[in-house]
Amino acid sequence: MKPLPLLAALLALPALPVLPAAAQEAQEDAPGRANAVVVGLDGDSIGDAAFRAARTTGLVVELELRNLPPDQWVAVHVHETGACDPATGFESAGGHFNPAEAAHGYFADTGPHAGDLPNQHVDADGRLLAQIFAPLLSLDGGEADPRGRAITVHSAADDYASQPSGGAGDRLACGVIE
Repeated sequence: MKPLPLLAALLALPALPVLPAAAQEAQEDAPGRANAVVVGLDGDSIGDAAFRAARTTGLVVELELRNLPPDQWVAVHVHETGACDPATGFESAGGHFNPAEAAHGYFADTGPHAGDLPNQHVDADGRLLAQIFAPLLSLDGGEADPRGRAITVHSAADDYASQPSGGAGDRLACGVIE
């Protein structure tokens, strides 16, 4: 192939939009995203949580955490208050985020809370890597928006039925969702 026809063909392609750096940053901070730095009981960061709006409904919550008790199932919940004070064992985060005033748990007749998320497994190295679909949360600024609230990791698995919090044990980690 001669170079000239190839060049002509490339020039005929439609131009791809190139976003300036400021526009790229604005796109990353769009209303369909939220984040939390998650801290342990010593107040040090143990990782991050990212919240992204799904195309139709709900959120995808991505967790990348470390330094958790190894090889066990733990409960993960969104709590009602955006305060993560390690001195209180994260009791500052309040109860589960529950704008619909539902019962706790997937097995409850009138549940679950919007902040109820499935249990996650911590690996043998104390890492929790997960992508969780949360169908009752949204980032639309409405009552199901978790921004200004907290994501927590508990010391035990949620039984999905006990009231008000599924017997999930103490709070091990917490992050304010922004």
